[in-house]
Amino acid sequence: MSLKSDLVYSHITLVLLCIFVTLGSAIGQSPKDFDKAWKAADGYFRSSLESNDVVGGALVFVEKGNAFGSSYVGKSDLKSERNVDENTIFHWASITKTFTSIGIMQLRDRGLLQLSDPLTKYLPELRMVHNPFGSMDDITIQMVLSHSTGFRDPTWLWGGNKDWHPFEPTEWSQIVAMLPYTEILFEPGSKYSYSNPALIFLGRIIEIITGDDYEVYIDKNVLKPLGMHSSYFDVTPYHLLKYRANNYTLINGQPVANGLDFDTGITTSNGGLNAPISDMLKYLGFLTGYHNGFEILKRSTLEELWKKQLPIGVVDGIDESIASSFFLEDFNDMQVIGHTGTQKAFYSFFYIHPGSGTACISITNTDDSSGQFDPDQFRIEASHYIFRNIFTLYK
Repeated sequence: MSLKSDLVYSHITLVLLCIFVTLGSAIGQSPKDFDKAWKAADGYFRSSLESNDVVGGALVFVEKGNAFGSSYVGKSDLKSERNVDENTIFHWASITKTFTSIGIMQLRDRGLLQLSDPLTKYLPELRMVHNPFGSMDDITIQMVLSHSTGFRDPTWLWGGNKDWHPFEPTEWSQIVAMLPYTEILFEPGSKYSYSNPALIFLGRIIEIITGDDYEVYIDKNVLKPLGMHSSYFDVTPYHLLKYRANNYTLINGQPVANGLDFDTGITTSNGGLNAPISDMLKYLGFLTGYHNGFEILKRSTLEELWKKQLPIGVVDGIDESIASSFFLEDFNDMQVIGHTGTQKAFYSFFYIHPGSGTACISITNTDDSSGQFDPDQFRIEASHYIFRNIFTLYK
């Protein structure tokens, strides 16, 4: 088995163990049972990362707002020899989309928009997009949340492979310039198909309605009320650099740094969040109903975000669906809710089980140059593998 294959297998199995612990708590295991399960997860997490030359990672289990188990392994930055710990600031990539959906629902609850509103109500520039299935006025905010707009997956159609290229488009005008060369790929609302650029439109709508930059709005209305004071978007504030994780690509078995910082530009609303584990646990506490801070969103509205919108597929008894930015995984009469994130060499996930108030979150900061591993495909295969094996564990 190749180094990359070992890494993928290790990450899959770790998530499996994490969900096993989470749902084990949900069905009433005693603390002694939890300790045994966590010891197994912790041991495997550490040995797998170390044996596969993963530079660093974290795995944390939460029950009713408290961390019941945590594993911090390896280095956040090799040059400075900093260890991974609860204060290490990682990049969470597409997990940012769940924060964007919360921002949209805040505005909905305040009567400032409706989920049925067409995108063109706020972004008339979208009428330049070629839509062979009808009017661009038919594509709604809800379709963006359920990844059913018909827009493509990647933001850029070209470039990005030169040192002087921006990491992502830097200005709204660059997105607008691409719109006449953009087409809708299927009948909007008819099926699920993941789209990064569509989430940019939601970030832009937040800006237009509130007058704040997306980053400022989310900071004021989500991050600060939750006490996520070390969380931010894109380039790291100088006083937090000592906590920032680097990310690495293994080339011929040796880790090569990709750099501490990168700017997600105009795409921030689909993948720009950086945060330490300690802050992300506050977010999980909010999602599971065990956060004592300011009310960010009514519980009924949050649960509305978790209602199934469209099926994705059934494989080996695992039923995956899209809700509104959140993904649903149903198996063996159980359901977990979450999201994954992949950007640069950061690979992350979180899953929550609202009924028991439990959650699990993990991230690693290393990938491989072998070409045997496709991060997008991993996201699908890992989740299906996880739930397939959990079903077996609970038989």
